[in-house]
Amino acid sequence: MGRFVRSPKDVVTGLLLIFLAAWFAWLGSDLPIGRAIRMGPGYFPLVLCGILAALGLIVLLTGLAFRGDVEADEDARRISIPWQGLVLVTLSVVVFGLTVRPLGLGPAMGLAVFISSTASRKFSIFNGLVMTAIMVAFAWAVFIKGLGLPLPMLGPWLGGY
Repeated sequence: MGRFVRSPKDVVTGLLLIFLAAWFAWLGSDLPIGRAIRMGPGYFPLVLCGILAALGLIVLLTGLAFRGDVEADEDARRISIPWQGLVLVTLSVVVFGLTVRPLGLGPAMGLAVFISSTASRKFSIFNGLVMTAIMVAFAWAVFIKGLGLPLPMLGPWLGGY
């Protein structure tokens, strides 16, 4: 089998994506699917699982057909986990979840975006603040103005509601 696999990393990644798609489809199998004209709660997750499985199949076939990057294969032998980025992105999600009710959507989104932007090696305070302002404005435009969701921009801790 070793000579049929040209890029083991791509093959394993493709198999992992297909496995995850099948697992999530199985988890949502008790939800009613409905039809395209009248979608049930299980329709969209099933479509996403299908897309994930298709992408996994593409990655798997690519790993069987094409040789992977030699430098990437050498780097794969030296596995290094970017702990700083992993911790900061996870922290930003936790901070958003804990602060969205007391602070409101704007400050919670701002904190989450700024904290996650510090995970980049190319981080600068100016770029982080600009990205934060753009994302907060985008969230306001989409969720509050566009969709009309009843989310306060400022929570009770900041005088909102």
